[in-house]
Amino acid sequence: MMVIILVAWVLGEAMGYGSGWIMTALIISLLVNLGSYFWGDQLIVTMSGARPADRKRDFDFFTVAENLSMAAGNPKPKLYVIDDTAMNAFATGRDPQHAIVVATSGILTRLDRRELEGVIAHELSHIKNFDIRLLLVVTVLVGTLAFLADWFLRSLWWGGRSRERNRSGGVMLLIGIVLAILTPLLATIIKLAISRQREYLADASGALLTRYPEGLAKALEKLKGDHEVLEAATNATAHLYITNPFKDKDFGAWFAGFFNTHPPIEERIKRLRAM
Repeated sequence: MMVIILVAWVLGEAMGYGSGWIMTALIISLLVNLGSYFWGDQLIVTMSGARPADRKRDFDFFTVAENLSMAAGNPKPKLYVIDDTAMNAFATGRDPQHAIVVATSGILTRLDRRELEGVIAHELSHIKNFDIRLLLVVTVLVGTLAFLADWFLRSLWWGGRSRERNRSGGVMLLIGIVLAILTPLLATIIKLAISRQREYLADASGALLTRYPEGLAKALEKLKGDHEVLEAATNATAHLYITNPFKDKDFGAWFAGFFNTHPPIEERIKRLRAM
């Protein structure tokens, strides 16, 4: 919240609206946060085109989730399936009582039961560790900062009070432009860094839950060999999945690593097999 207040103050001063812009930014942030907190999971499921899982049709998915939820001491989450041959899965929601696990039909049909247990345990660990809430809050923060920055940059073309301010407050205007460009970028890097670290934690927690790290390790090997892009994934939801739904590309650049939503699969497998 303090980050949003600081950014809103700088951009408001740069546009000539003073601190009055802070209240507008806070109201927008509050509304977006409330909407995301209560309805963000359903929005994500809708964006993914997922259908409710059927117990008969998706028997292994249902029974594995039930068994592992009991072992974890959490309620069984709502289960959804994306009918896509690409292999992937993710969890979302605000807490263990309002959690959702989504899997593609590809991962359900191409993993054996022990491997599927590793994947579902990973997703249930995200729920138990409250990663789903953390990433939801961080995602909303990034989205709000991006909105404020876009609003500011567009306002430069509208004229009015901002142009009058430009003549006497060139320094503040320059700071505002730099902040508007860099803030969403830095916030996104932070979001992706958090996402990568929580993936490692969920791997370890999931292995502890199943007492069989090799199950998830083998599943990740199969996921690494799957080069099919998940059509339902978007830039807004990519960080939720167990592996990059767009598939890793060898950019050959060190800087590109900042924008990976997931840690290297090889490193994840290595850590699992060292447990």
